[in-house]
Amino acid sequence: MKRTIATASAPAAVGPYSQAVAFGNFLFCAGQIPLDPGTNELVHGGVTEQTTRVCQNIAAVLAANGMTFADVLKATVFLVDLKEFAAMNTVYAQYFTEPFPARSTIQVAALPRGAQVEIEVIAAK
Repeated sequence: MKRTIATASAPAAVGPYSQAVAFGNFLFCAGQIPLDPGTNELVHGGVTEQTTRVCQNIAAVLAANGMTFADVLKATVFLVDLKEFAAMNTVYAQYFTEPFPARSTIQVAALPRGAQVEIEVIAAK
């Protein structure tokens, strides 16, 4: 059975979607952009600061389902500029440890609210 996962520790969904959906042992997280959940504003700074906030938001959604980054099987990273890959990857490596999840990184034309990075994950217990 499908369950909606939501937490005030991550930005609220602002449309017809959920922060995450649990199905059996799986958790499908919506893409997180670098919004501060307290203000719902984009964090200041570049890709480093934005990736940090995105990972903090993902951690909150995972925790709402009793999970951690160790449970992540697949991550998809969306970057406005692939030249920022190394900066994003440095922060990403602080949150994900071996065995690393599978990952795709995609350059996109734009992201919501002018974000420079968005990450979505699939996790399982």
